[in-house]
Amino acid sequence: MKRLTKRSHIVKLLVGLVVGVLFMAFTFVKDDFFEIGKNLEIFSALYRQVSMTYVEDVNPNLLMKKGINAMLEELDPYTEFVPESDLDDFRLRYINTQYAGLGAKIVSLEDKSIQIAEIFEAYPAHKAGLEVGDEIIRINGQAVKGMTSEDVSHLLKGEEGTVIELGIKKNLTGTLENIKVIRQNIIQPNVSYSTTLPGNIGYIKLDKFLTGAADEVRKAILEMRRTAPLKGLVLDLRDNGGGILQESVKIVNFFVRQGQEVVFQQGRQGDNRFTYITKQAPLALQLPLVVLINERSASASEIVAGALQDLDRAVVIGKKSFGKGLVQQTYRLPYNNLVKVTVAKYYTPSGRCIQALDYAHKDNRGKAIKINDSLITEFSTVNGRKVYNGDGISPDIEINEQAQSMIVQELKNKFLISGYANQYYHKHSSLKDLQSFRLSDEDYSDFLTYLSAHNFTYSTRSEKALQYLRSELEKERRSEQVADELKVLAQKIRSHKNRDLVLYKEYIKGQLEEEIASRYYFQKGRYRVALTKDDATKKAQQILAATDMLVYINVLSGKGNYHIIGKPKVHLASAEPLNN
Repeated sequence: MKRLTKRSHIVKLLVGLVVGVLFMAFTFVKDDFFEIGKNLEIFSALYRQVSMTYVEDVNPNLLMKKGINAMLEELDPYTEFVPESDLDDFRLRYINTQYAGLGAKIVSLEDKSIQIAEIFEAYPAHKAGLEVGDEIIRINGQAVKGMTSEDVSHLLKGEEGTVIELGIKKNLTGTLENIKVIRQNIIQPNVSYSTTLPGNIGYIKLDKFLTGAADEVRKAILEMRRTAPLKGLVLDLRDNGGGILQESVKIVNFFVRQGQEVVFQQGRQGDNRFTYITKQAPLALQLPLVVLINERSASASEIVAGALQDLDRAVVIGKKSFGKGLVQQTYRLPYNNLVKVTVAKYYTPSGRCIQALDYAHKDNRGKAIKINDSLITEFSTVNGRKVYNGDGISPDIEINEQAQSMIVQELKNKFLISGYANQYYHKHSSLKDLQSFRLSDEDYSDFLTYLSAHNFTYSTRSEKALQYLRSELEKERRSEQVADELKVLAQKIRSHKNRDLVLYKEYIKGQLEEEIASRYYFQKGRYRVALTKDDATKKAQQILAATDMLVYINVLSGKGNYHIIGKPKVHLASAEPLNN
């Protein structure tokens, strides 16, 4: 009897505890719903009142869009509102790789003109004789100068098979031409280049993880295998900002066994966890593998690199990745609008989240802060190697890169490297051998002459800082007191700047060679020339082609320290990747 009484007390206690927890949960949810409802009423009333009674005419659509964007700015840069007018661009950025257009990239210059920056082989722009550097003056009779490149891009796109009439100012001659072009479905592949390197080492450049990315990687591997058995594979994810998470899981599946956990995502609620597991038999389970990453490899790229690193399935080479461990999901809104919301964080097989910025906590300027060092935790790979969360994927073998030089950036921004490539292309009928193509010192002297003819000038960061110092001293009426010192400093800065074309000669020549190769063989030519000089790819080839593969084996087993520092190399800065 005592036992029954004791059990009944325990049961009552447990029931009471469950009821209490459910009541608290209901109360919290109820409170959340009340607050949301209350604030929606306030916002709706305010929006209606301002739209109807403000002293000047207002655009209700623009007002709402700005209000929504301002609200989302409090969160992270990946949570975004997508109005109906932007749906096509959204799908092209995050989902599909196909659109109807001309097959050309455009750019808006400092003078607000629109210039063609790249031509895709065998597409309408190429067939119509358009060239890099040509300026678009009109589209179907509408002048485009002063428009943004996004607005012009909208005008160039349309239904497949429709005719578009362009007013073009030719780059080399300056003549005006009217050119009719028929729009065509343009497919921008996820795999931009693949080849077999010396020693039967496969190489795949994967630019994004949009629809079909895994199928393209599979096709590239199978095509390379048809020629000869591969001794190793280099998967290049540098500058890859991510895309669809499921595509990254499928790609990892090519190299690991069926049923292997690749990544799991965890939402705000503790039980809101979803695990992604490989579902197919592997394509290349035993193939030695190297993954290349850099500071612009993000999200899905980091899932692939992180999973293969955690599973000790690949050696990761390059620079530390961007550090985006957030997952987005798209929801439909009324009137054919969308919202993309960050719903979870993802974790690699070892359990680490590589998110580097904490958007829940911001500094006094409203900028997200780095994950606190106290929250950095040690994890282990399958073989016991130490890896860490909170700061991207660190490579197993690091390739050191030099900070960007201002002169190289300015030569690119002013399209002088591109312009000289056009001139070279029209002076030389062909390039015989891309593998051995190199500009001579005479060619570089010719490039310097080209710069002089185009009055090339630029301001370094130090010159801009000196100008700011001068203005501040003038405000404080102290400039005369230090005039001599400022003059000497300015002369020294100019002296150093004048040597930049010599100091960065080899890198500038490399950029010219890649650009020139693209005139003859388009993007494939650019990659072929770039790979002959690329430190990370050379290191990958070296460890994969080695007879005993000692470095490869030792890295994956955790024996020794294999952080290799390559020769200094200029690397272009880039905007923060925004793909999920």
